[in-house]
Amino acid sequence: MERPAWAPQGIDISVPSVSRMYDFYLGGSHNFEVDREAARKAMEFMPGLPKIMQANRAFMRRAVRYAVSQGITQFLDIGSGIPTFGNVHEVAQAAEPEARVAYVDHDPVAVAHSRAVLEGNDRAVIAAADLRRPQEIVKSPAISELLDLDRPVALLLVAVLHFIEDSDDPHTAVAELREQLAPGSLIVITHASYEGIPLTREEAGGAVGVYNNIRNPLVMRSREEIARFFEGHEMVEPGLVSMPNWRPDTPHAVEHEDPFAFSGFAGVGRKA
Repeated sequence: MERPAWAPQGIDISVPSVSRMYDFYLGGSHNFEVDREAARKAMEFMPGLPKIMQANRAFMRRAVRYAVSQGITQFLDIGSGIPTFGNVHEVAQAAEPEARVAYVDHDPVAVAHSRAVLEGNDRAVIAAADLRRPQEIVKSPAISELLDLDRPVALLLVAVLHFIEDSDDPHTAVAELREQLAPGSLIVITHASYEGIPLTREEAGGAVGVYNNIRNPLVMRSREEIARFFEGHEMVEPGLVSMPNWRPDTPHAVEHEDPFAFSGFAGVGRKA
């Protein structure tokens, strides 16, 4: 298999990556055939996966604009993935040019491509780190030099927590991050769930099985389990809801959404 010029040396391009599959769902070009093959297999069971990812990105953009409207100009995006149009720094800095954005990912392709995209932007950085080791994130020089954690930060955990298994204790990792953030900070979460998917649990389970087979287990949690990630935060209205139902841009926007867009949950919480 020929290695594209943008692919960092040392990565195994014969193994699917969830961030590159996500890039494929969104119509990006930074993915390999092995990623496309796995994504297409998952779509055989759940054909609406691209619609879910599009709804996820649209929610993220609304949440970022909301954060800026609340006076928050610092963003920590963990599990940021491969940059595509409408990234956090683009949305935040369009609303507030002084906004600062720190991205975090453990995928070498995501990190390398992010560095290329962010070159020349002195208010945005990328750090290679893993959500399962939160202290690595907050102590990263790139992040500590850009963000002032004594002031409110919007912490984005968008479509990442469902890739952390219970054995890795994601609730404790989120709690550790929360403790590092100043009062008034926001936490922004989307999470996959069997709830809301317009398929039977067995049908949706076929797509989950594809992720399990590529050794990137997709953990489908209940609404109650997802709500636990917001402990220590006051939920912003309308609470923990499907992605299109969180502060839609227009009153009638939800009416035209694809049924798959309502899969899983999204919410924003404010640290007291």
